[in-house]
Amino acid sequence: MIPFDVETLRRSLEGAALLPEDPGYDQGRRVWNGLVDRRPAVLVRPSGPRDVATALAAARASGLEVSVRGGGHNVGGAAVGDDGLTIDLSTLSDVSVDPETRTARVGGGARWQQVDTATQGHGLATVGGTVSDTGVGGLTLGGGFGWLTNQHGLTCDNLLSAEVVLPSGDIVRASGDEHTDLFWALRGGGGNFGVVTEFEFRLHPVGPIIQLGLFFWEEERGAEALRFIQTVVDGLPRESGAIVAALNAPPAPFVPEEHHFRPGYALILAGFGAEPEFAELAQHTRTGLRPLFEFASPMPYVALQQMLDESAPPGILAYEKGLYLDSFSDPVIEAVTSRMPLRNSPMSFSPNLCAGGAFTEVADDATAFGGARTSTVLFTVAALATDADVLARDRQWARDLWEAIAPYSSGTGGYVNFMTDYEQDRVRDSFGAVKYERLSRIKAHYDPENLLHRNPNIKPALAPA
Repeated sequence: MIPFDVETLRRSLEGAALLPEDPGYDQGRRVWNGLVDRRPAVLVRPSGPRDVATALAAARASGLEVSVRGGGHNVGGAAVGDDGLTIDLSTLSDVSVDPETRTARVGGGARWQQVDTATQGHGLATVGGTVSDTGVGGLTLGGGFGWLTNQHGLTCDNLLSAEVVLPSGDIVRASGDEHTDLFWALRGGGGNFGVVTEFEFRLHPVGPIIQLGLFFWEEERGAEALRFIQTVVDGLPRESGAIVAALNAPPAPFVPEEHHFRPGYALILAGFGAEPEFAELAQHTRTGLRPLFEFASPMPYVALQQMLDESAPPGILAYEKGLYLDSFSDPVIEAVTSRMPLRNSPMSFSPNLCAGGAFTEVADDATAFGGARTSTVLFTVAALATDADVLARDRQWARDLWEAIAPYSSGTGGYVNFMTDYEQDRVRDSFGAVKYERLSRIKAHYDPENLLHRNPNIKPALAPA
């Protein structure tokens, strides 16, 4: 029994308030990680920002914990809590593109597939993730690495403004000209400060056809492959993106049948510039260390954005940890190659996105994003399984690998979007002392009661005595 009159709440909404017995409730509480099965007391599906404000007021008055579901792709399942009030933003997913100004306005509940489809209709894109059903909101607010990061920075670097419903119920527009402190905090500081109901992004000419090259080396040559891959990444052209992955070869048409599910190491290159430049990069890669197999082809940009979807299907049981590396150094290579064979699930893998170029050209203090603005490897270890017992074993495997890599990290915290466990010390370390203190003051101004705390939480600064 929830501690308020749901009918009163329903009458005050233009959208819907759903209880567990209502149609649509289960869909609204479902998140990407099949390990998460939480049941909020009430689920609000707003028609606009005023409904979000109403929901926040109802939660505060009733003492219900608030969670905000954008795409629901966070591995820890922060989007939904037991016995609280969940605001399901999936009803706010419109995408509007202005090709003249090269901008897009995107609803807070949209997913990247919707954005890519709309923007590519005009030959434009902004920096999205690498899995197309990832939510726009979570990725943007936590920073946002993607295939275009080398060329155009993080997703949050391309945010021009945001419509935000504050915990107070006020609806504001944050940008470089309005609520500038809030705008700074939203770009990397997570969902701590308000519920974003609309994002405005800068767009760039991209595609519609890009170049792809995938090169795979067998596990037995793992150390040699990673050392060579690092040299390729060091010379990566600005108009390219790279992911380095330790994984089992997929049973895809471009993989020779005898190598299906074979463990090994892959370098995936995407080219967004001139075709001859990418052809030279691909030739250097294939001749520098002959791969076991390769696949090179032009493809639509939207297909690139969906290429990794099958590696992370909705409903999979998942756990992940991540950190930043300067490079694949010899100690890192030893830790990876000695531990990758110990995983239990063939789906568990380590995808690592390489960032340089435009990513490094943004000042460290320009946004709340916590990572250093130097060339980096976003190292990730992901335990994925269809069986809970197997997942439990690979969760420990992932932690062991992460702990082996951690001494060589370029930061003591990590990327907040890849945190499954929100340890307060790691959250603080991820931002660094100076940024965390500034974020804490902004949090105290906009959310002094810490109503929005199901996230990499910033504690509100205490009022001076």
